[in-house]
Amino acid sequence: MKTIYLIGFMGCGKTTIGESLSESTGKTLVDIDEYIVEKYQSSIPDIFANKGEETFRAYESEALQTETHGGIISTGGGIVQREENREFLKNNGIVVYLSLPFHTIVERLKKDSNRPLWDTNNENQMEKLYKSRLWMYETCADITINVDQKSVEEITEEITTLL
Repeated sequence: MKTIYLIGFMGCGKTTIGESLSESTGKTLVDIDEYIVEKYQSSIPDIFANKGEETFRAYESEALQTETHGGIISTGGGIVQREENREFLKNNGIVVYLSLPFHTIVERLKKDSNRPLWDTNNENQMEKLYKSRLWMYETCADITINVDQKSVEEITEEITTLL
């Protein structure tokens, strides 16, 4: 079976849905953010602060290409920013885009301080980032799931049915 890649903006539930899919299918889950934190022994905010976003994106690309195993890969929200990653995703598995409206993301992330690119004091800047990535998610996706107002179980069932 092909690798299943979960993509979408931060806060859309990629890790949670990945865990649920892994449990329901028996496939191994790799969370790219967790992989990076473990490999480099540093939190994502610390990597951004000490080495910069470009270094983090390089780590992300390396992890994406290393962790292709026929299981489930929960990607970071910015994985689609590099064209090489979009091509890799499209050519190496089934890409599932977890779509969520911006206002719901704002609600989910308003107290999350572990995301270096999320600043709830500047919602216009965050919406600009969100909108700049939409086309990338949409063009990469084999399957798009609107996850707003759905339970983890409903989303997992919808994905497994479509696969």
